[in-house]
Amino acid sequence: MPREPARTGGSAALAGLRARLTVPVLAYGGILMAVMQTAVVPLLPDLPRLTGSSAAAVSWTVTATLLAGAVLTPVLGRAGDMYGKKRVLLLALSLMTAGSVLCALTSDIRVLIAARALQGAAAAVVPLSISILRDVLPPERTVSAVALMSSTVGIGAALGLPLAALIVQYADWHTMFWVSAALGAAGLALAWWAVDESAVRHPGRFDTLGALGLTTVLVCLLLAVSQGGTWGWGSVPVVALFAGFAVTLALWWWQQLRAERPLVDLRLAARPRVALPHLTALLVGFSFYANSLVTAQLVQAPKGTGYGLGLSIVGAGLCLLPSGVIMLFLSPVSARISLSRGPRLTLALGAVVIACGYGIRILDSRDLWVIILGGAIVSAGTALAYSALPTLILGAVPAAQTGSASGVNVLMRTIGQAVCSAAVAAVLVHHISPVGGLLLPSLRGYLLAFAMAGAVALAGCAMALAIPGSGERERMGRLPRRPRGEQAEDELRKGAGEA
Repeated sequence: MPREPARTGGSAALAGLRARLTVPVLAYGGILMAVMQTAVVPLLPDLPRLTGSSAAAVSWTVTATLLAGAVLTPVLGRAGDMYGKKRVLLLALSLMTAGSVLCALTSDIRVLIAARALQGAAAAVVPLSISILRDVLPPERTVSAVALMSSTVGIGAALGLPLAALIVQYADWHTMFWVSAALGAAGLALAWWAVDESAVRHPGRFDTLGALGLTTVLVCLLLAVSQGGTWGWGSVPVVALFAGFAVTLALWWWQQLRAERPLVDLRLAARPRVALPHLTALLVGFSFYANSLVTAQLVQAPKGTGYGLGLSIVGAGLCLLPSGVIMLFLSPVSARISLSRGPRLTLALGAVVIACGYGIRILDSRDLWVIILGGAIVSAGTALAYSALPTLILGAVPAAQTGSASGVNVLMRTIGQAVCSAAVAAVLVHHISPVGGLLLPSLRGYLLAFAMAGAVALAGCAMALAIPGSGERERMGRLPRRPRGEQAEDELRKGAGEA
């Protein structure tokens, strides 16, 4: 609920501090989410030895987080619309922190996989936070705040990898998870103190059958995509999973159209102003992920390949660090472009910039400074695109469904990243050459991966330009006011007067 008006000087100062910290605290949560997803990457080569398990089992520490995040993002987004976005946000942060503690306490690969699945709940933090920002901020501040919130995904990914690598290199590997747990606990406490509960609700009975159906659909799809290269794309399990995906998707779609209170409003999602941003999110997620995925492998390749730089995992992480800084500083620029020209143009521009970054990578991927420059340009385009996507969604759906719609948009990014991982792996596997007794990807394979990601980015640009406009509101990137009650309206008018 909105805060009561301050009646004393001390309470007024405290209320003002909480209001000023709302956006930074939510952004901190978004950065934590991305850090949790990348923190385990430096450990992957050593985890089989540390846990006494196989490399195939260790890969599930990544797959479990991906699956859990994909399933919980739309489910928790819908729950936030129904039961309160702050309440569900605190639940997601609690699950993330509990997963970190469990990871820090175990060396059993089975427990570690389960704990990583708990950490996957953090994927719902960004869409829930975007929905909260729409409900508690005045319209003139919402676009810039949402732009920052959406950019935290790339910022956290760029910061998390070198930080985790440094901890793993100089301390016991459990220390990394203890640090993650401490950061998560701090984020949970700050969110409980600084963030207001939204008064905007979409009550009704939770669609349990729809949630189970969506879970089945996503598990079949993402498991097939993430494990296809290992199990074989023509293997019985992968073919069965794709068939299960098609069948369960059809059944789930049928059920959602007939449900009184569906988990996902498919009629709303099928409208061009909602469907096209979702599809663009998938394409941008694909093109963005190729940058960090391929760059990390390329710079760590041995110098004997003729193109590799032989860097450590820490060095590879530091190569991505400038990208995170750029995304942080570009989020307000993106907001200004959206306010003046509209989020559609910002999204299309971001996709073009991503393609230009990959063009630089194709021209030269041997010199470190060019690699960093190309990656930074890709991140700049990603910052523009990611910050515009939620603005488009929020401007096209009712206020009471922002959590669910934002969750679906983030889910589409996740699916794009999973498909990118499989596609890049397939390209690199088919372009290998022997180096020092090892079979390693050739430079041609990396260049083809860059070309593929750039082409997908250009397809995203075309998709963005096809999104229907909505007159003056869309051009200015403004969001409609939320129905928050008389007291909330008074606070907005007071804030506008003080401004």
